[in-house]
Amino acid sequence: MIAASYKDHVSKLQANYESALLKVSNREPLDGVLLYSGSEQHYFADDRGVAFQAYGHFLHWIDVNQPGQMLCIRTGLKPVYYQIVPDDYWYEQDISTDPVWSDCFELIRLTSEAALIEEITGKYVFLGQSPTLAEAMGVPASLTNPEPLLHFLDYHRAYKSDYELDQLRVANRLALVGHSAARDCFLAGGSEYDIHMAYLTTCGILEDETPYTNIVALNEKSAILHYQNKRRHLQGDNRVLLIDAGYRVRGYGSDITRTSVSNDIHSAFNMLLDGMESIKDRLVQAVRPGLSYIDLHLMALAEIAELLINVEVCRGRASELIEQEIVHRFIPHGVGHLLGIQVHDVAGHQQNVDGDTVAPPAHSPMLRNTRQCAEGMVFTIEPGCYFIPLLLEGERRNIRRKFYNWGLIDQLYPMGGIRIEDNVCVTAEGVENLTVAI
Repeated sequence: MIAASYKDHVSKLQANYESALLKVSNREPLDGVLLYSGSEQHYFADDRGVAFQAYGHFLHWIDVNQPGQMLCIRTGLKPVYYQIVPDDYWYEQDISTDPVWSDCFELIRLTSEAALIEEITGKYVFLGQSPTLAEAMGVPASLTNPEPLLHFLDYHRAYKSDYELDQLRVANRLALVGHSAARDCFLAGGSEYDIHMAYLTTCGILEDETPYTNIVALNEKSAILHYQNKRRHLQGDNRVLLIDAGYRVRGYGSDITRTSVSNDIHSAFNMLLDGMESIKDRLVQAVRPGLSYIDLHLMALAEIAELLINVEVCRGRASELIEQEIVHRFIPHGVGHLLGIQVHDVAGHQQNVDGDTVAPPAHSPMLRNTRQCAEGMVFTIEPGCYFIPLLLEGERRNIRRKFYNWGLIDQLYPMGGIRIEDNVCVTAEGVENLTVAI
């Protein structure tokens, strides 16, 4: 079944690329597109390699996360995969052939970039990080990463094929197993490092194999949106765990956040957590074709404003919290983003194949998605509520201070924050929540 859906996926990509070529081939006929996976990079003044991540448009075709690889997409012909496997005794260089993709490409094995350059003849567009390689292959600068073609390809990345959706479903299901183990470790008193390792061990993956670096935050650290550390010492009084962690399947990554609390958590924080779960569910159910993602974000702000008042974190009316941009200080990020090959997938602000964009609202500059929901589109929904001193303390000294219950906020600062994140797909009738236990 997966072989059939993958073959259909490649056929759709072939059609997209042939259409995209029309954006740049109006002056002279072109033979196709060269897609370069990327080259290995090293830290400055060091021979230690940076963990490699292949170019997203390359991975869109084939799950080979290796440097130096090349795809040649030709109009009306089978794509060619130039598999570069250097002769090397320092590192493992073999590339396993996946039966899922092996029948979809003409495979040519080479041992060097020089041999690859000799193989390429014709007039091509080059997509990838190396203009030097493009020049060596005879591709002019005007056809190296041309924006009109990239706008077309980026825009279509938002719409997932059946094959892609299948990978994302599995990526969500396996990540949830890791999240369950992480929660158990938290409740048993584990450190951030312990919880992180429990997730990786249960999922059976290395840290470099995750789609992004896990966020594992205990207590006050959960108010740091992209908290990057993993404290090894026990906190002694673990009240809150916020873990943002995913799983990658054939290049497609899930992006799931869960917040767990101890039995003796502050009652107001517990009410906020229950409320945030409900808000997330209502936001998911609101998704339908034609809905503006900006409107979904505005719905999240309105719901969170009501919750802040109901829990008595804030005073006044929800409309006032929104008008005064008070709720934004509790959720400074957008309610979600496009998801796929890249965790924050491309073209979130792009409105058409020509590259026209719609910027996020001025009050929510970090909103990564401003597109209209359409069938096949996959994105995250991740409402949150954080007690961030950097954003809140300045409010004590201005005219808006009357809207805040400072006594309660001071009690909740040590608990950090809450985020609940699911991955959803827009269907013809509404929505499929991919982040469900099966």
